[in-house]
Amino acid sequence: MTHDADILIVGGGLNGCSLALACAQAGLSSIVIDALPRQDRTEAGFDGRSYALALASVRMLDALGLWADLAEHAQPIVQIKASDGRAGQGAAPLFLHFDSTELEEGPMGHMLEDRHLRRALLDAVEAHPRITHRAATTVTSQQIDDMAAHVTLSDSTVLTGRIVVGADGRRSATASRAGIRRTGWDYGQTALVAAIAHELPHHGIAHQFFMPPGPLAILPLPGNRSSIVWSERAADAQRLMAADDAAFLDHLRPRFGDFLGEIALAGARYSYPLSLSLANAFVATRLALVGDAAHGVHPIAGQGLNLGLRDVAALAEVLADAVRRGEDIAQPLVLARYQTWRRFDTTTLAVATDGVNKLFSNDNPALRAIRDIGMGAISAIPSLRRGFMRQAAGLNGDLPRLLQGRAL
Repeated sequence: MTHDADILIVGGGLNGCSLALACAQAGLSSIVIDALPRQDRTEAGFDGRSYALALASVRMLDALGLWADLAEHAQPIVQIKASDGRAGQGAAPLFLHFDSTELEEGPMGHMLEDRHLRRALLDAVEAHPRITHRAATTVTSQQIDDMAAHVTLSDSTVLTGRIVVGADGRRSATASRAGIRRTGWDYGQTALVAAIAHELPHHGIAHQFFMPPGPLAILPLPGNRSSIVWSERAADAQRLMAADDAAFLDHLRPRFGDFLGEIALAGARYSYPLSLSLANAFVATRLALVGDAAHGVHPIAGQGLNLGLRDVAALAEVLADAVRRGEDIAQPLVLARYQTWRRFDTTTLAVATDGVNKLFSNDNPALRAIRDIGMGAISAIPSLRRGFMRQAAGLNGDLPRLLQGRAL
């Protein structure tokens, strides 16, 4: 059978593009089917998020040939500090402190704005001879048989590949068409995201303030700027997004505190509803899911994109090794290796972030005391502290080659 490409990737976001580049290293061809025009994705205001890239994710981007150009836009994270707090009272005494000097492998990660990462990925995808990027196109149907995966596009084109990969987000139509159900729930919280300019330097320190309505993360960006991910109850967040910039800052200041001096908005504001969403299976016949199509977790640990890149690295390695063995890359035993590799890790993290959010997003005095003691113990015991630091840096577990900084 003639195939238009080895892999049909539905979704032109960060994970879809990363997968195409990773598989191209192994000689596999891809077609990336992107619902949005390229111009939309590369506009500076398309997505206001910044990503806390774990050390392992940085190594992967380096192995894909991207990090050399991205490094100048990135801010190393050299420390992480966490504390309890209440609006207007500032942060309580510090109960968790990670310092990257203990890792002896460099910073635990880097902060990188979406506008830089997305453009670098799209440029690399469009320049690669093994990748075709079909922008402003959607999939209207998919058919799977014993020999191939077929997708019909919105312009009536039918594409054929060995496997179709859903990288199309939490409401993955690729998963739905394959009959894959999801488990999850809404948190009743919304993340307010913005870049903040401040008077004093942040020294590369990331802060997490646990407030009763939800956590406030203050994450260092290049210069005297930080990215905030401010989780609030959905109704309150809606009112804050409707307020003008001055009123927004008036509500933020009591939570942010004055440790960085005067603050001001350094760009547009964005909001994202928060929920847990796990696919009940990561694979089906000639089909696999990566990124949010497989799992969407609370941003409390900043692991969303890192989880997606772990999926990409694992799937690319499984497919590359199958090619070298002469296997059909989409046979059930091959795809089962990917699901086995990724399912436990993602489910464990989803359960952990769900539990931490529920434990910390309240003002129960007894719970506050218990969690502060527990987190303080983690910070005080060197072996535990280093274990959590390695987890945050993405260095624990059975790492795919790309996450070790090695090419496929």
